[in-house]
Amino acid sequence: MLQPETTVNNQVYPSSQPFLEFDQVGLEYIVSGEPRRIIQDVSIAVQAGEFISVVGPSGCGKTSILKMVSGLNPAPIGSVNLHGTKITKPLKNVGIAFQNPVLLPWRNTLDNVLLPLEVVEPYKRNFKENLPRYTKAAQELLATVGLQDFQKQLPWQLSGGMRQRASLCRALIHQPEILLLDEPFGALDAFTKEDMWSMLQELWLRVKCVSILITHDLREAVFLSDRVYVMSPRPSTVIYELKVNLPRPRTLEMCLSDEFNHLFSDVRRHIKRS
Repeated sequence: MLQPETTVNNQVYPSSQPFLEFDQVGLEYIVSGEPRRIIQDVSIAVQAGEFISVVGPSGCGKTSILKMVSGLNPAPIGSVNLHGTKITKPLKNVGIAFQNPVLLPWRNTLDNVLLPLEVVEPYKRNFKENLPRYTKAAQELLATVGLQDFQKQLPWQLSGGMRQRASLCRALIHQPEILLLDEPFGALDAFTKEDMWSMLQELWLRVKCVSILITHDLREAVFLSDRVYVMSPRPSTVIYELKVNLPRPRTLEMCLSDEFNHLFSDVRRHIKRS
């Protein structure tokens, strides 16, 4: 019998096995000569094309989870597995967006978006040859987030929301298998933040890569995610999993519905303060 499959960024993956798996992951630091456990026994299975959020109190190790997935700091206890193989070194097929966009100040918007294709294999070896095709792809992404008329502007000429939109395009230009989002909208005002939810959803629906969002905004987590994981205070573990069955594409008007507020309240009820 053939296995069911999921297609993401033109890649086909078996739907029956986890795309990304946290297997009893832990983390500890040495403090005053004694080990202090930060993360305790986290096990999560993420399917291809899934968008998940991780929420919890400050200091519970949420950002450390992203570093383990990226391979920048591989899991010291347990394992994080991609396609069944333990992640032990930095991955090339990852896009990352931070709270601060960190655009290069001497490059315009279009050139900032193109940057990963200049430095990541296999794209960089034929970058000049493929530049017209890459430029078209970058322009299509920028048009998706309303920046088609700001391709030549430098970062200082853009608003905070515009810089973050450009950062998201840059994170997706090389068609990553995984998109890591570390509180990408935390520094934005409430109105801009909600617009960014819709724009991120539109970008994600184009590529359907696995996305992991770290956020303190529970409404943001519910709006964007297929599943929301709630972590406890240190030593932290997953204490609740919420499946979000809201239809896509989601609209901001949904945030006013009884169903949305029920989901939001469900997550909020399980947050424990440290």
